[in-house]
Amino acid sequence: MFRRSSSTSSTVAEPATPAGGKGRPTPTRKEAEAARRARVKGPQDKKEAARLARQRRAESTARTRQGLKTGEERFLPARDKGPVRRFVRDYVDARLCMAELLLPLLVVIMVTAAFAPRLSNGLWTATILVIALDTVWLVYRLRRELARRFPGGETKGAVLYGVMRSIQLRWIRLPKPQVKLGARLPERY
Repeated sequence: MFRRSSSTSSTVAEPATPAGGKGRPTPTRKEAEAARRARVKGPQDKKEAARLARQRRAESTARTRQGLKTGEERFLPARDKGPVRRFVRDYVDARLCMAELLLPLLVVIMVTAAFAPRLSNGLWTATILVIALDTVWLVYRLRRELARRFPGGETKGAVLYGVMRSIQLRWIRLPKPQVKLGARLPERY
Protein backbone atom coordinates (compact mmCIF):
# COMPACT_ATOMS: atom_id res chain seq x y z
CA MET A 1 0.00 0.00 0.00
CA PHE A 2 2.67 2.51 0.94
CA ARG A 3 5.47 0.99 -1.04
CA ARG A 4 7.20 2.72 -3.86
CA SER A 5 6.78 1.40 -7.29
CA SER A 6 9.86 -0.17 -8.80
CA SER A 7 10.03 2.40 -11.61
CA THR A 8 10.58 5.40 -9.30
CA SER A 9 13.20 3.77 -7.09
CA SER A 10 15.58 2.95 -9.93
CA THR A 11 16.41 6.54 -10.86
CA VAL A 12 18.11 8.91 -8.44
CA ALA A 13 17.38 12.56 -9.08
CA GLU A 14 20.16 15.08 -8.84
CA PRO A 15 19.57 17.91 -6.37
CA ALA A 16 18.17 20.92 -8.13
CA THR A 17 19.85 24.23 -7.37
CA PRO A 18 17.85 27.41 -7.68
CA ALA A 19 18.81 29.87 -10.38
CA GLY A 20 20.22 32.30 -7.82
CA GLY A 21 22.10 29.73 -5.72
CA LYS A 22 24.75 30.82 -3.28
CA GLY A 23 27.51 29.39 -5.47
CA ARG A 24 29.40 27.64 -2.64
CA PRO A 25 28.89 24.56 -0.52
CA THR A 26 27.19 24.81 2.85
CA PRO A 27 29.86 24.99 5.57
CA THR A 28 30.18 22.07 7.93
CA ARG A 29 29.07 22.49 11.51
CA LYS A 30 32.70 22.63 12.64
CA GLU A 31 33.48 25.45 10.17
CA ALA A 32 30.34 27.40 11.09
CA GLU A 33 31.06 27.16 14.81
CA ALA A 34 34.67 28.26 14.30
CA ALA A 35 33.52 31.28 12.27
CA ARG A 36 30.95 32.18 14.93
CA ARG A 37 33.55 31.93 17.71
CA ALA A 38 35.90 34.18 15.73
CA ARG A 39 33.14 36.80 15.29
CA VAL A 40 32.20 36.73 18.97
CA LYS A 41 35.78 36.80 20.16
CA GLY A 42 36.49 40.03 18.28
CA PRO A 43 39.86 41.53 17.54
CA GLN A 44 42.85 40.49 19.62
CA ASP A 45 44.28 44.00 19.93
CA LYS A 46 41.67 46.32 21.46
CA LYS A 47 43.73 49.47 20.85
CA GLU A 48 44.10 48.62 17.17
CA ALA A 49 40.36 47.92 16.90
CA ALA A 50 39.53 51.25 18.55
CA ARG A 51 41.94 53.05 16.22
CA LEU A 52 40.35 51.41 13.17
CA ALA A 53 36.86 52.31 14.42
CA ARG A 54 37.91 55.94 14.91
CA GLN A 55 39.44 56.01 11.46
CA ARG A 56 36.28 54.59 9.83
CA ARG A 57 34.12 57.07 11.75
CA ALA A 58 36.36 59.98 10.68
CA GLU A 59 36.16 58.88 7.04
CA SER A 60 32.37 58.62 7.23
CA THR A 61 32.11 62.07 8.83
CA ALA A 62 34.41 63.53 6.18
CA ARG A 63 32.24 62.04 3.39
CA THR A 64 29.08 63.45 5.00
CA ARG A 65 30.68 66.88 5.42
CA GLN A 66 31.83 66.86 1.80
CA GLY A 67 28.32 65.84 0.71
CA LEU A 68 26.81 68.72 2.69
CA LYS A 69 29.19 71.12 0.95
CA THR A 70 28.57 69.79 -2.54
CA GLY A 71 24.90 68.87 -2.10
CA GLU A 72 25.54 65.31 -3.29
CA GLU A 73 22.32 63.44 -2.57
CA ARG A 74 23.73 60.15 -1.29
CA PHE A 75 25.74 61.81 1.50
CA LEU A 76 22.93 64.05 2.78
CA PRO A 77 21.09 63.33 6.02
CA ALA A 78 17.57 61.92 5.66
CA ARG A 79 15.91 65.29 6.37
CA ASP A 80 17.61 66.83 3.30
CA LYS A 81 17.11 64.03 0.78
CA GLY A 82 14.68 63.93 -2.09
CA PRO A 83 13.58 66.12 -4.98
CA VAL A 84 11.06 68.09 -2.87
CA ARG A 85 13.70 69.14 -0.34
CA ARG A 86 16.15 69.94 -3.12
CA PHE A 87 13.57 72.19 -4.76
CA VAL A 88 12.79 73.93 -1.45
CA ARG A 89 16.51 74.54 -0.83
CA ASP A 90 16.98 75.97 -4.31
CA TYR A 91 13.81 78.06 -4.05
CA VAL A 92 14.88 79.63 -0.76
CA ASP A 93 18.49 80.08 -1.88
CA ALA A 94 17.45 81.82 -5.12
CA ARG A 95 15.70 84.68 -3.29
CA LEU A 96 16.88 87.23 -0.75
CA CYS A 97 14.98 86.55 2.46
CA MET A 98 14.61 89.29 5.01
CA ALA A 99 14.77 86.74 7.83
CA GLU A 100 18.40 85.97 7.04
CA LEU A 101 19.20 89.64 7.68
CA LEU A 102 17.69 89.47 11.18
CA LEU A 103 20.95 88.82 13.02
CA PRO A 104 22.89 91.71 11.44
CA LEU A 105 19.88 94.01 11.96
CA LEU A 106 19.69 93.04 15.63
CA VAL A 107 23.32 94.09 16.08
CA VAL A 108 22.53 97.45 14.47
CA ILE A 109 19.46 97.85 16.68
CA MET A 110 21.46 97.10 19.83
CA VAL A 111 24.12 99.68 18.91
CA THR A 112 21.41 102.21 18.07
CA ALA A 113 19.68 101.57 21.40
CA ALA A 114 22.68 103.01 23.25
CA PHE A 115 22.43 106.35 21.43
CA ALA A 116 18.80 106.75 20.32
CA PRO A 117 16.32 104.52 22.15
CA ARG A 118 13.30 105.80 20.20
CA LEU A 119 14.97 105.15 16.86
CA SER A 120 15.95 101.70 18.14
CA ASN A 121 12.31 100.90 19.00
CA GLY A 122 11.17 102.03 15.56
CA LEU A 123 13.87 99.93 13.85
CA TRP A 124 12.91 96.92 15.96
CA THR A 125 9.23 97.25 15.04
CA ALA A 126 9.98 97.78 11.36
CA THR A 127 12.35 94.80 11.30
CA ILE A 128 9.78 92.46 12.86
CA LEU A 129 7.04 93.62 10.48
CA VAL A 130 9.19 93.29 7.36
CA ILE A 131 10.42 89.83 8.38
CA ALA A 132 6.89 88.65 9.24
CA LEU A 133 5.51 89.88 5.90
CA ASP A 134 8.40 88.35 3.96
CA THR A 135 7.95 85.00 5.74
CA VAL A 136 4.21 84.97 5.04
CA TRP A 137 4.95 85.76 1.38
CA LEU A 138 7.56 82.95 1.28
CA VAL A 139 5.08 80.44 2.76
CA TYR A 140 2.35 81.44 0.29
CA ARG A 141 4.62 81.24 -2.76
CA LEU A 142 6.35 78.05 -1.64
CA ARG A 143 3.06 76.23 -1.05
CA ARG A 144 1.83 77.31 -4.47
CA GLU A 145 5.03 76.18 -6.20
CA LEU A 146 5.07 72.85 -4.35
CA ALA A 147 1.46 72.17 -5.36
CA ARG A 148 2.27 73.05 -8.98
CA ARG A 149 5.53 71.14 -9.30
CA PHE A 150 4.74 68.08 -7.15
CA PRO A 151 1.02 67.37 -7.55
CA GLY A 152 0.01 64.52 -5.31
CA GLY A 153 3.59 64.18 -4.02
CA GLU A 154 4.64 63.96 -0.42
CA THR A 155 5.45 67.55 0.60
CA LYS A 156 4.84 67.21 4.32
CA GLY A 157 7.18 69.46 6.31
CA ALA A 158 8.67 71.08 3.22
CA VAL A 159 7.31 74.57 3.94
CA LEU A 160 8.66 74.58 7.50
CA TYR A 161 11.97 73.28 6.11
CA GLY A 162 12.04 76.28 3.76
CA VAL A 163 11.17 78.78 6.51
CA MET A 164 13.89 77.41 8.78
CA ARG A 165 16.40 77.59 5.92
CA SER A 166 15.41 81.19 5.16
CA ILE A 167 16.24 82.23 8.72
CA GLN A 168 19.84 81.05 8.43
CA LEU A 169 22.52 83.31 7.03
CA ARG A 170 23.27 82.24 3.47
CA TRP A 171 26.93 81.45 4.05
CA ILE A 172 26.29 79.10 7.00
CA ARG A 173 23.47 77.06 5.44
CA LEU A 174 23.99 73.33 5.13
CA PRO A 175 23.76 71.83 2.56
CA LYS A 176 25.50 74.74 0.88
CA PRO A 177 23.42 76.76 -1.61
CA GLN A 178 23.70 75.36 -5.13
CA VAL A 179 22.03 78.31 -6.91
CA LYS A 180 22.85 81.99 -7.04
CA LEU A 181 20.54 84.76 -5.87
CA GLY A 182 17.92 85.51 -8.50
CA ALA A 183 18.63 82.36 -10.50
CA ARG A 184 15.81 80.74 -12.47
CA LEU A 185 15.00 77.26 -11.23
CA PRO A 186 14.54 74.28 -13.56
CA GLU A 187 10.99 73.05 -14.09
CA ARG A 188 11.75 69.41 -13.18
CA TYR A 189 13.42 68.09 -10.03
